[in-house]
Amino acid sequence: MTVSPKPTHLDSAVGGHEAGADLHSPVIGWFDDHARDLPWRRPEAGAWGVMVSEFMLQQTPVSRVLPVYEQWLARWPRPADLAAEAPGEAVRAWGRLGYPRRALRLHGAAAAITERHGGDVPEDHAALLALPGIGEYTAAAVASFAFGRRHAVLDTNVRRVLARAVTGVQYPPNATTAAERRLARELLPDDEETAARWAAASMELGALVCTARNEDCHSCPLAGACAWRLAGKPAHDGPPRRGQTYAGTDRQVRGRLLAVLREAHAPVPQRALDQVWHEPVQRARALDGLVADGLVEPLADGRYRLPLT
Repeated sequence: MTVSPKPTHLDSAVGGHEAGADLHSPVIGWFDDHARDLPWRRPEAGAWGVMVSEFMLQQTPVSRVLPVYEQWLARWPRPADLAAEAPGEAVRAWGRLGYPRRALRLHGAAAAITERHGGDVPEDHAALLALPGIGEYTAAAVASFAFGRRHAVLDTNVRRVLARAVTGVQYPPNATTAAERRLARELLPDDEETAARWAAASMELGALVCTARNEDCHSCPLAGACAWRLAGKPAHDGPPRRGQTYAGTDRQVRGRLLAVLREAHAPVPQRALDQVWHEPVQRARALDGLVADGLVEPLADGRYRLPLT
């Protein structure tokens, strides 16, 4: 006997929501007046600039990304420029953005673009998705923001806007669901230009107005139609939302170890790394993790360096 899954808020919204067009105009109109002037939105950024920004902005605020982005594009204005350097240089230039495996993935994508596409970021979504280090979100974002293609671009900000405005809940699920993807596809405008504009506008609305905390409903173009607001803003009743602790974690230790290696332009002895954290077991675990992730290369003489290959 097959048991059908219990319907969710999102399933109900997907089945009955027909007012996507009523969302597009007010949000895009708001975006026309309030969009931030960000370097990756300017025509001169090109597809490569968009791709770099999408890698950097994952789990990292715009204010921290901006200076690193500018330095990165000045040094590596095209994918081939980055591909020509050792992957360790990408890790070094990544600085303190966090989650440095993104730097390795971006380097791998640059190498593949150079080898497979003559150094030009491909326009096709499938070709983007086939690049190493590119997932569904990044492929859709680059295709939409760089080439004006029609794709559902679902980051945390967009998911929160749809959860509140359409489904009437305060927060989306911890992980993106099939129902969310289905809803986002059904809400896409029909023509590519408007769809791409909607993707950028709904993301900006979540970043500036429909924020995770202290949302500014009085400034929201969807306030009069927002299902969550009209329901009296019911509190989140789903699984606990994941926090992002940092102090004392392996992530902090990894960051300190990488900081030593980034600042050194020669292999670093073990004793220099031993000084960055007082607890030897955690320090060794963090270093082993960096090696396993390809972010650090151990040498036969006991020294360590950023990866050369």
